[in-house]
Amino acid sequence: MELFGFEITRKREPRTAQSFVAPDEDGAIESIRGGGYYGTYFDVEGVANTEEQLIKRYRDISMFADVDAAIEDIVNDSISNLEDENPVEVDTDSIRVSATVKKAIADEFINVLALLDFNNRAQDYYRRWYIDGRIYFHKLVDKANPKKGLYDVRYIDPRKIKKVREVKKEKDPKTGVNMIKEVKEYFVYDDKGIASKPGQYKAGNANDKALKISKDAVTYVSSGLLDQDKNIPLSYLHKAIRPANQLRMMENAVVIYRITRAPERRVFYVDTGNLPTMKAEQYLKDVMNRYRNKLVYDGTNGEIRDDKKFMSMLEDFWMPRREGGRGTEIQTLPGGQNLGETGDVEYFQRKLYQALNVPMSRLEAQQSGINFGRSAEISRDELKFTKFIAKLRRRFSAMFDDLLKTQLILKGIITEDDWPMIRDQIQYKFASDAYYTESKEQEILRSRIEVLNGMAGYVGQYFSKEYVQKEILKMGDDEIDLINQQIEGEAQEVEPQPYEEGEQQ
Repeated sequence: MELFGFEITRKREPRTAQSFVAPDEDGAIESIRGGGYYGTYFDVEGVANTEEQLIKRYRDISMFADVDAAIEDIVNDSISNLEDENPVEVDTDSIRVSATVKKAIADEFINVLALLDFNNRAQDYYRRWYIDGRIYFHKLVDKANPKKGLYDVRYIDPRKIKKVREVKKEKDPKTGVNMIKEVKEYFVYDDKGIASKPGQYKAGNANDKALKISKDAVTYVSSGLLDQDKNIPLSYLHKAIRPANQLRMMENAVVIYRITRAPERRVFYVDTGNLPTMKAEQYLKDVMNRYRNKLVYDGTNGEIRDDKKFMSMLEDFWMPRREGGRGTEIQTLPGGQNLGETGDVEYFQRKLYQALNVPMSRLEAQQSGINFGRSAEISRDELKFTKFIAKLRRRFSAMFDDLLKTQLILKGIITEDDWPMIRDQIQYKFASDAYYTESKEQEILRSRIEVLNGMAGYVGQYFSKEYVQKEILKMGDDEIDLINQQIEGEAQEVEPQPYEEGEQQ
């Protein structure tokens, strides 16, 4: 099979283990059969029949004011653009390799960030990934000299590309079960868009103009949310579609109600005596045309005139009254009395923020301000939101893993077999608000010192110094050794030197 792009391959030993289940991968199209159709669709309240329409739906609701405000909170808490600090840094302390390799990994990570222009576009990439539920990048390599590594990384519209897994099975003669023989994974790209119609794409078609791209040539990161029935990666905005639509309809209903109920209207009861119905109606119309005046502004000459032909049912009502009534009467209908109630709108706002995992307190953040108090004053919702942000960062970091892996292997710093051993040891540290982080660290240290002061009289009797350092101050072995060395060095500096003979004291 001819694929566009490059592949990172090594000599593979024949596998003896067998399985009847294909490897799991978020959002990859399942087994393709030659000459058949593959594709998926997802119907969200009748508005999205294809994956392309689903992405468009996510982008539409992201432009809704309340949804956009919630997304901004999520993006700003996840990616902090500080003037004196990079948005994300790599931590290689836990990797069990030489110092030279650690430095090479850190340097290549900086190169990856430069290829992405991450310092300037970090929030843009993160917002796209969060809204669409997936993000794709094309990795460009000079095939004439691949050891130079990546020379460019380009964003791909997720509506034009799709990951495909082609599974070949073979029946086991002993058990009769179809065992997995081979799994091929690649990407399909079509500039006109994938999944533009139900049925989407025909595999094995001679007239197929879609481009098949090698798996190693594309970086793909999904949200981690997956529709198990259709195998479609979902966005974190998926569960917000319904409350966003409900909030929009409720706001429209409130506006319409206020416009129609705001003006005061008059009811004219006109006495028609014993006139027949037809004559009574004609008499009523004559009275309306005779006494009803409407001031109209004429934009052509700038004058105000009385227009007796203009009728507005929002203002006046004319009712005939038969003989025996109370005669002609005029009453005034008051305007809406409860136009200031927004309880329904606020309810759906809370439902929307709940669907987006954003604390309710942030709805009134502009009025109440931000409280950087003690940890006991932090609400449970804010704590859950912090954990949610950590989960998003961890998932988004898979983009760095793939790009860094490609860069290190192409430059010969590591081999493909080395990557699985160091992948879980690489940590990415995202920048956070300096004031909040510093306040939190000071509060934690203050609490530990208070406990230490209370135990000072018992150290050496009931508690050892090492126990206090590890259990109370939460120091590691390396940190304890470093502090002990510093204390000894400072003690030697201040220790008075003995006088030699002949020196005056």
